Amino acid sequence: MDDPTGKYSITMPRNIAEAARARSGPSGLSAYVAAAVARQIERDNLNELISVAEAEHGAITEEEIQSKRDQLHRARETQRQGGADAA
Repeated sequence: MDDPTGKYSITMPRNIAEAARARSGPSGLSAYVAAAVARQIERDNLNELISVAEAEHGAITEEEIQSKRDQLHRARETQRQGGADAA
């Protein structure tokens, strides 16, 4: 993160803080928490985009979701098979 940093005090359940500290590695707890918050912001932004799209085009059905999952799975399988041939 190249942006200037600030120091903040937050409160969270002890078990979550201890688990985060255990997983934070050499970059430290602050970097771990910053990355987690950044991921949450990305998810929130995506959810906002989905809401706007659904308001404009209607809700996405489970069938449409499954179709895209299947398509992604097939693409990954094709990619793996191509990678194995190249090795």
